[in-house]
Amino acid sequence: MIRTTENENRIVVGITHGDINSISYEVIIKTCLDQRITELFTPIVYGTSKAASYHRKMLNIPDFSFNIIRSADQASPKKANLINLSDIEIKIDLGESTTVAGEMALLSINAAVEDLKKGLIDVLVTAPVNKHNVQDAAQKPFTGHTGYLAEKFGVTSYLMLMVGENLRIGVVTEHIPLDQVAKTITTSLISDKINILEESLRKDFGIRKPRIALLGLNPHAGDNGLIGKEELEIITPAIQAAQQKGQLVYGPYPADGFFASSGYKQFDAVLAMYHDQGLIPFKTLCFEDGVNFTAGLPYVRTSPAHGTAFDIAGKDLASAESMRSATYLACEIFKNRMEWAELNKNPLGFSKKEKEY
Repeated sequence: MIRTTENENRIVVGITHGDINSISYEVIIKTCLDQRITELFTPIVYGTSKAASYHRKMLNIPDFSFNIIRSADQASPKKANLINLSDIEIKIDLGESTTVAGEMALLSINAAVEDLKKGLIDVLVTAPVNKHNVQDAAQKPFTGHTGYLAEKFGVTSYLMLMVGENLRIGVVTEHIPLDQVAKTITTSLISDKINILEESLRKDFGIRKPRIALLGLNPHAGDNGLIGKEELEIITPAIQAAQQKGQLVYGPYPADGFFASSGYKQFDAVLAMYHDQGLIPFKTLCFEDGVNFTAGLPYVRTSPAHGTAFDIAGKDLASAESMRSATYLACEIFKNRMEWAELNKNPLGFSKKEKEY
């Protein structure tokens, strides 16, 4: 979008179209139907006009259409825009994982990432994809957007953070087999995730002194060494190291009782040891409007917390709440980062060493 005096402060949201055979276009279109969206920011979908048209007709939405453009700088500030990445006729097989769907998903992601790097869009919201067909298209391992985008941005330390209205849960390990979790977690890795989470809570969410809870790995958080030693030998040392730096980090807590007793409400965020330990309670409590946010990236990236939902694709049954929340959160975090940078900039231009002196 060409920035003018009238729209220079409008946030431009890039949205990848996800899997064309899934509910991705449905939740995108339903999100863009909300008039508040275009009043607050400018959406640009990276997809194809033919795929969008197909899904619009399947959903029987006659009074909506995207503003079709060829590049982000052609976007209309107060319309829902779509960059047409291909004019090729694409076969859509609702509810099926296909090679072409993986290729189109990857094309969308890569195009949006390039525009993000160029500053043509401000934030990125990714619609759900199927990992298997994207991996086939990429011809290399693909375990999800989080790791793929981190690699694209040259980042090695990052955190998958699930965000709900009253709950934030990060995970130390992500998409790895359960039998590899205990072998993977180390005090150093946990400390790294704590630091990313603590910094994100301050910069991205505007929490001055965030309180963070860590969950144990074993049942009953190891029961003081009776059910595993990881809490005593790996997790607790990371907590102690954080506390010595002045960070408000506590635990490790048994995961079952922690959520059953609503203990999470006393903290600004929770750090789980593995994927399902964090995602099961999160999706139970925040499934409708939960958001997946990648903390630690130089750019803001969010995604709805749900997957492709092939079983309901094309049936007009998908809720857009999570996608809508993802767009709002991306903009909120972008604004928080701008405010943080403004508040912490050095007005006199001193170096850090000169400032300390």
